[in-house]
Amino acid sequence: MSASARDKDDAGTTPEAARRERTLRAAVRQGLLDPESALLAAFVDLDGVDSTVASLRSAFPDSLRVLHAFAAKANCLVPVLEALRLNGMGCEVASAGELAQALAAGFDPARIVFDSPAKTRAELVRALSLGVAVNADGFQELARIDDILATRASGSRIGVRINPQVGGGSISAMSTATATSKFGVPLADEGNRRRLLQAYRDRPWLTWVHTHVGSQGCPLDLIAGGVAKAVEFAEEVNSHLGRRQVTGIDIGGGLPVNFDSDETTPGFDAYVDRLREHAPALFSGAYEIVTEFGRSVLAKNGFMAAYVEYTKTVGGRPVAITHAGAQVATRTVFAPGAWPLRIEAHDPDGGAKGGPPVVQDIAGPCCFAGDLLARERALPLLDAGDLVVVPDTGAYYFSTPFHYNSLPEPAVHGVRIDAGGRVTFRPLRPARTVDPGAPFLTDR
Repeated sequence: MSASARDKDDAGTTPEAARRERTLRAAVRQGLLDPESALLAAFVDLDGVDSTVASLRSAFPDSLRVLHAFAAKANCLVPVLEALRLNGMGCEVASAGELAQALAAGFDPARIVFDSPAKTRAELVRALSLGVAVNADGFQELARIDDILATRASGSRIGVRINPQVGGGSISAMSTATATSKFGVPLADEGNRRRLLQAYRDRPWLTWVHTHVGSQGCPLDLIAGGVAKAVEFAEEVNSHLGRRQVTGIDIGGGLPVNFDSDETTPGFDAYVDRLREHAPALFSGAYEIVTEFGRSVLAKNGFMAAYVEYTKTVGGRPVAITHAGAQVATRTVFAPGAWPLRIEAHDPDGGAKGGPPVVQDIAGPCCFAGDLLARERALPLLDAGDLVVVPDTGAYYFSTPFHYNSLPEPAVHGVRIDAGGRVTFRPLRPARTVDPGAPFLTDR
C-alpha cells in the first residue's frame, strides 16, 4: 500500500483530524451520536467556514468591487446559508427552491444571482420583480426576458452566460465549457458572436457577462482561460458599442477541492494568481465581479460520522456495514473513481482507533450491492459499534440526501470550539425519523 493511500485512510495527527476527534467525542458524550437512536450524524465546522470565507475575500484585492455569491447547490441548508450571509457573502441559486432558501436565510435580493438552464417564465418574473440578478442561458431566454420587461420595470442586473468552449477537465460531468455543454451560448459556434453583439446592442439593460468553466477535475489554468474569454468578450461588446455597457463579469466558481488529505489546496490566492495571468483586464477596476464558489467553501468544513452496525468476512475480505451510504454519499457510491472519500476509524467513544491497517470494505445500509463508501481500504480493523468518519463532505453530501430505501435524513449540527477547547453544537437540520403511527418521515 502506498504512503499516499495510508495518509488517505489514517486519521493522523493533523490539527483538522484532532478537531474532528474532539468534535466526535463531544457528540458521543452529548448523545448526538448514539448506537440506538442517532446512528448517523453530520457536522459543519462554523469556525472553519469563517476562516475559509475570510481567505476567499482576502485573495481578491480590496480595490475591486467583488460579490462572493455562495453556490447554494453545494449546501442549501438555510442556517448554513444564513451563516454565510453573516460572513458577508451573497448567494447564487439555480432553482426556485434555492431562491426560496436564500430569501429565507435573509439574503438581500440584490445580492442573489439566479443561474439555471431551465428558468420558467414564472421564475423569471419573480426574480426580476425582486431585483435578483439574472444570467440568461440562451437566446430564447433573452426573448422571454424581453417580454417580461415590456410590461414591468426591474432593478435586476442582467447578463448572458457564455460558453467559452475551452474544453473539459478529468470529470466530464463537472465540465461545463466543452464544445457541446448544455450551458450558455457557445461562443465559437458559427454566427453566435455576431448574434450576441447584436443582442447587447438591442438591449442597453444587458450589462453583465457570465461564464462558468466547471469545477472538480478542472485545472486552474483551464478555468482561468475560460474567464479570460469572458473578459475578452466583455471588452469586445464595449468596443463594438462605443460605450461601457458591460460593467460586470460573473466568473462563476469551480475551484477544485483536495480530497486526498486535510491540506486545503489549491487556495483561492493561487486561483487569483492564475486569473491575473490569463485575464489581467479583470483587475483593472473597470468591472464589478461576482464569484460563485460552493464546494471550495464548504467541503472541507464538514464531515459525517456513522456507526458500524455489523461486520462480516466475505471472500476472505472484512466488510463493515455502516449507516452511511448512497443516501448521503451518492456521488462516491455511483462514481467512486471520480469521487473517492477518506475514511477514518474511531472507537465507540469517538477516539481515533489504533491497530495495524487491514484491507476492508466500508459499506452502507442501502439495499444494492454497490452501496460502498470505500473498497479495499486499509484501516484499523473495524468492529460492530465503532464509528467511521467521512471528512470533506460539507458540500454535496449530507446536505442533499438521496432518498433511496426511504432512509431518513441525518441531523446536521453546527460546531464551534472555543480557545479553551470547549465544543458547542448548534442544530442546523433536525434528524428525520420514522413515526410508526404515520406513513411519512417526520422531524425528530
